[in-house]
Amino acid sequence: MLITIPNVLSPADVAEMRAKLDAAEWSDGKVTAGYQAKKVKDNQQLVENSPLAVELGDKILKGLARSPVFMSAALPLRVFPPMFNRYTGGGRFGTHVDTAIRQVVATAQRIRTDVSATVFLTDPSEYDGGELIIEDSYGEHSVKLPAGHMVLYPGTSLHRVEPVTRGARVSSFFWIQSMVRSDGDRTLLFDLDQSIQKLALEHAPDDPKLVTLTGVYANLLRRWAEM
Repeated sequence: MLITIPNVLSPADVAEMRAKLDAAEWSDGKVTAGYQAKKVKDNQQLVENSPLAVELGDKILKGLARSPVFMSAALPLRVFPPMFNRYTGGGRFGTHVDTAIRQVVATAQRIRTDVSATVFLTDPSEYDGGELIIEDSYGEHSVKLPAGHMVLYPGTSLHRVEPVTRGARVSSFFWIQSMVRSDGDRTLLFDLDQSIQKLALEHAPDDPKLVTLTGVYANLLRRWAEM
């Protein structure tokens, strides 16, 4: 499932974060790339687990907690601490797949990367290129969102970032270990949940049809969830 979620961050949040990121020192993005990805990666990153990365990452995590769509789509069990990258001057990231298991720096915690996430921190008018291209069985999907918006997609997907030929593309990226490992199962649960939410606007909470569908959702989640 590929889904875009608007306004995870407010314009004020984005402005504050950009001011700090624009003044930050950036390092070579290859330091966190896997063996294959390192060969096709050309960008900059904020040092992982630096005080600024932790501060801004916490702001993103708070934004996620306020988003019912994120909760419904990702069904998060664990969220990898958000990281930050910057593409400029032709910087790109060639086609790759994300590392299956990521270890949180300075901890023993490992996270399975079921869902990949990018929160855009620059508006499309600020740079040329930089599209996130995600491949699935239906072909290639190009994603370039307004600042503060987020895209979620399966961690199993091949994807790339096109070269940035003008300006700078700044974003946060991270991964989610879902309670539901299978992307197909998560998609079914998301579609069912969204339908229930729409029906709830039209029917009383104790409507038998609504109660039955809510029970089906709960029982499927109970069957598939890993804790």
